[in-house]
Amino acid sequence: MASLRDTLRSREGPLLMGVLNRTPDSFSDGGRFLDDGNALAAAERMVREGASMIDVGAESTRPNAQPVPAGEQVARIGNIIRRVAELGVAVSVDTTLPEVAAYAVDEGAELVNSVDLAAAGPLADVARRGGAMLALMHSRGSMTKMSGFSSTEERAYGDVVADVAREWSAAKDAALERGLPESDVMLDPGLGFHKSARHSLELCRRLEELVALGFPVLVGSSRKSFLAVVTTEPGREQPPPEERLGATIASCLVCAQKGAAVLRVHDVAAVKQALAFDEAVRRA
Repeated sequence: MASLRDTLRSREGPLLMGVLNRTPDSFSDGGRFLDDGNALAAAERMVREGASMIDVGAESTRPNAQPVPAGEQVARIGNIIRRVAELGVAVSVDTTLPEVAAYAVDEGAELVNSVDLAAAGPLADVARRGGAMLALMHSRGSMTKMSGFSSTEERAYGDVVADVAREWSAAKDAALERGLPESDVMLDPGLGFHKSARHSLELCRRLEELVALGFPVLVGSSRKSFLAVVTTEPGREQPPPEERLGATIASCLVCAQKGAAVLRVHDVAAVKQALAFDEAVRRA
């Protein structure tokens, strides 16, 4: 099978990264895939539907989620990374802990996907030694310090795109100082992480400015709260995560058109279909 690097280089549109949470408490699908059989069946389905990557995580990143020790994360992951990789698809591990990342890379993960910029240096060491890539997501602190979904004050950023670019670049430089090749780094703007709904919307609207930094951009908008905030009429109840598919698709199309390299999604088939139609229209 082609390596993740080769797949990224040869892609004609964004790759789809399917979400596989091995957690009891994730905001959208907590507990569904702790069972190995359910997890592998979900991975097989997402690959059939068009996922080029499967992102395996063993620690929730919802607001107020508690840290999960490395040993427990490793136990939750078990051998699922190796088994998913045998399907012929790239696997990433969603973690901020070097010990977990090292275990996952040894099991066959080609990408370390971190939601903590502060961990850039140690995770870069793991990625470099294991020949993996590193995705760094912008966030101002851990998930345990987020008070709620899309609840960050508007004044927290001056120009959110410029601030994200600057803060992310500092973490990227820390990774490069550890010897990780520049070509092995990916950028994630961190939609919803320590950002208001307006901040996340602005990052989608101006995503091409982040693409211009020269790194593959990974976007995770799927089912997130900012989608409900910006699409629900005032006074109406916002839909739960599993009922945000329409806005998820729309956000993915916008980000794809602005140059996103990878879209991290829960609903692979629906997003794949929307991207295919968008491409058909462009070629018509």
